[in-house]
Amino acid sequence: MSIKVEHELHQRRKGRNMGLLGLLLAFVALVFLLTVVKVQELGDASKFQGYDHVVQPALVPLEGEAGAVATE
Repeated sequence: MSIKVEHELHQRRKGRNMGLLGLLLAFVALVFLLTVVKVQELGDASKFQGYDHVVQPALVPLEGEAGAVATE
């Protein structure tokens, strides 16, 4: 069994590392929560692909369907 003496510098670094870990976890949680809220706001997760700024014919409603927008 060896004697291990931890220097005061190591304790300060450990404290800073724990603070950084907390900030990173908070950022990941924020991004996750915003994603969950956005998907829930859409109601149907398949509509989520409509926000990539590209026209997708599968998502455009047909003329007779409910929710179709008049283009006049």
